[in-house]
Amino acid sequence: MTSAPPASPHFIIVGGGTAGWMSACLLARQLGPACRYTLVESSDIGIIGVGEGSTPYLRDFFRQLGLEERDWMPACHATYKAGIRFPGWSTHPGYESYVHPFFNEADRPLGQAFIQQANQRRRGEDVDANPADFFLAAELARQRRAPHYIHPAQHPATDYAYHFDSGLLGTFLKRHAQERLGLQHCVDTVAAVERHAESGDITALRLQSSGQRLEGDFFIDCSGFRGLLINETLGEPFIPWGDRLFNDRAIAIPTPLDPDQDMASETTSTALGHGWAWQIPLTHRHGNGYVYSSQFISDDAAEAALRAHLGPAAEGASARRLKMRVGRVARHWRHNCVAIGLSQGFIEPLEATALMLIQFSVQHLIEALQTGGDDPATLRERYNAEINRMFDGVCDYVQTHYLLNSREDTEYWRANRAMKPGSDRLAELLASWDAGADFDAALGRHEAALMYQRPSWYCLLAGMGRFPTSAPGHRAAPSQAMALSGLQARASLVDQARKHFLPHREALRRLATSA
Repeated sequence: MTSAPPASPHFIIVGGGTAGWMSACLLARQLGPACRYTLVESSDIGIIGVGEGSTPYLRDFFRQLGLEERDWMPACHATYKAGIRFPGWSTHPGYESYVHPFFNEADRPLGQAFIQQANQRRRGEDVDANPADFFLAAELARQRRAPHYIHPAQHPATDYAYHFDSGLLGTFLKRHAQERLGLQHCVDTVAAVERHAESGDITALRLQSSGQRLEGDFFIDCSGFRGLLINETLGEPFIPWGDRLFNDRAIAIPTPLDPDQDMASETTSTALGHGWAWQIPLTHRHGNGYVYSSQFISDDAAEAALRAHLGPAAEGASARRLKMRVGRVARHWRHNCVAIGLSQGFIEPLEATALMLIQFSVQHLIEALQTGGDDPATLRERYNAEINRMFDGVCDYVQTHYLLNSREDTEYWRANRAMKPGSDRLAELLASWDAGADFDAALGRHEAALMYQRPSWYCLLAGMGRFPTSAPGHRAAPSQAMALSGLQARASLVDQARKHFLPHREALRRLATSA
């Protein structure tokens, strides 16, 4: 806001969907009944789901709302997610299918052994440095087990995320916001936006069907890629990232789920000729899609490639084509308006970070409003710097996947590999890794700007097989003790998964019956 907020402000959220209803729920839950909340959405505008996957941070969202998994997961056809698998991105022998697991307390001893061996491999020793062999979540996904200990009180906590139907999640949050949190819901189209002549703040919305003039104190722009308030009304520039991330299109096709087969507990992101295909297991179907670049393949050819990849399961299924505006706004908070979701920016869904960035953005806004103290301009400046740090950090990590690919089958992959790193810090990290230098020190120098922590960077770089190219015969061989410890470690993970974790479908069945 340009001036200090009123004691009991009226928050108006423009746009429904996951971003709008997540924002509404968090604001109403944490700021409480002293404020008023109204969500305006149009029945004429289609909603673009931000995806059917998440990061572990989404668990905090439901905790803040006081919701248990049994309250929402069955209603949203949700399943558990132990990590992401990336087949086909690398051609290096032994590293053709990289795994990014979610990390658990039980991983500490083996995780440290993995980092030690990754560093040894960087310096020429022929040791195992594939993260799939060292982390519990990777083994749980391999065995299609849910990442819940059967007896959690006897074991360290596990971390995991979810897959879900984004349309059903939006419907669930809408009902929760109206029935439990007292939010007002207005179905109408915004015809005009009014601003204060001197301050530039947004003062009211003119609604098309009802003719109502809806006055507010603070406006949340969840209007999607259009950016009705942040771009069209306030003129905030959008910064495209086409020089870092080529992909700007997606095609989604659902396929049936085999009821006789246990479902996966990971997202699969398979490299295709001009992008990558996701497969996400829900309780009632598979969510599938192809994320690609229109510079390298047409929409029709991309759909044909996805159908060929899915095989007979996709016959007769309708395809949904989406355009993506990849990048971010320069400032997310302007005047008395904050952009949340697609209106503030979008990073392609490779690491399923869209909901995490929504959640971070709303949570930091709430903290800024609750803290107060500083003048509004300082609050906005600090908020914008923090949200930009988050977007830029995620962009660095996502772009690294493309820089590390070793495919030679199409110009698309070669062009991605030749792309310049999007930041100096990313360039320094890659140079440090390749030189066999102290990678932990390099991570430490940029810790404040990185969204992903040490284990994730090691898993990405080692998992893609980014090691010296000298022939194996020129490398120092691992000691017998090291080789034996690696075999014992893998056997321990296999045993833990079988003894202490349920098959995924059985865990979900028990959850549904407890609802």
